[in-house]
Amino acid sequence: MKFIKIISDKKFTLIAISLFLYVVVNLFDGERGLISYYEKNKLIKNLSNKKNKISSELKSIEKKNYLLTEAIDLDYLETLYRKKFMVGKSKEKIYKIDE
Repeated sequence: MKFIKIISDKKFTLIAISLFLYVVVNLFDGERGLISYYEKNKLIKNLSNKKNKISSELKSIEKKNYLLTEAIDLDYLETLYRKKFMVGKSKEKIYKIDE
């Protein structure tokens, strides 16, 4: 009985403490909390780096494709043939470099 009387006298304090705890817990944890914010920023940086890497690879492939289709570059084709098929001119020494 005494416990119920104490609780009824301190209703405002208990509600204020519980509301404060709720706000603090949701500030740090939760889907929109501080911890989640830093995790999402880290994920965005990783995805941005991956995007830059993939876009640079794409530009390289587009350039090679252009050299083989639009304006056929005979020097580039010769380089590809030599690298792929180990073809050389007569009296030419060929050295293979493992990549």
